Amino acid sequence: MSGWNLPALIDHTVLRPDATKVEVLRLCEEAKANGFTVIFVPPCYIDEAVAAVEGTGIRVGIPIGFPLGGHSTKTKVTEALEAVQRGATVLDMVLNISRLKSADHDYVRMDIAEVVKSTVGIEHKVILETCYLTDQEKRTACHLVVEAGADYVKTSTGFGAAGATVEDVRLLRDTVAGRVQVKASGGIRDWKTTLAMLEAGADRIGTSAGLKITQEWRAAIHKQE
Repeated sequence: MSGWNLPALIDHTVLRPDATKVEVLRLCEEAKANGFTVIFVPPCYIDEAVAAVEGTGIRVGIPIGFPLGGHSTKTKVTEALEAVQRGATVLDMVLNISRLKSADHDYVRMDIAEVVKSTVGIEHKVILETCYLTDQEKRTACHLVVEAGADYVKTSTGFGAAGATVEDVRLLRDTVAGRVQVKASGGIRDWKTTLAMLEAGADRIGTSAGLKITQEWRAAIHKQE
C-alpha cells in the first residue's frame, strides 16, 4: 500500500446540490494541502475553483449531463465547451442510460464522441451508472466508450440507486482490457473500500471523502512501519 501515491489517484469532489461556495473553496484548499491533483466542482463554481488553484498544477473537473445523462447531445457539447473555455481540463459525462437500455448503441456512441471531438486535448470519463445496467449492458457500454474515443469508464455518479462495487470494477477492467482506464466512484468513503477498488483494477477513485481516506491510508502505512 505504501507504493501508491494515493492523493494523486483521487478526484477530490464536492457535487452535492446543497454544497456552498465556502465548501467549494475549502475543497480547493484541501487539494493544495494534501496533494490531490484533480478536483470536481459544480459548473456554477468553475471560475472560483480555477482561480483558487491557479499555478498549482491541480486540474479542475466538471460533470457533464449530470446526474441523469438524458440531456441532448447538443446540451452536453455546450456544457463541455463552456467548461473548457472557463478552465476545466477534466470532464466526466454521464452516459445516456435510457438510450443504452433501448439498445440504441449508435446514438450512445455518437453522444460520447461529439463531446470528445468538441473538446480535444481534454480528459474525458464516461459515467455508466452501473447500478441501472445488466452485466451485458455494462460490457456494451465499455465498448462504446472505447469506440467513441474517451479516456475512462467510470462506475457511478454517486446519485444513483447504488455506487461502485468491486465486482463492477473488475468487469469494467476486464472488458476495456487496457484500452481505456477505469474510475471507481460512488459510496467510497474509507481506505478499506478504496484499497479494494484499487486492487480490483481501478486507476482512479472519485470521492467526497478524500481527506478521511488519505488519513486512514497514512495511518495504515505508519502502523506497518
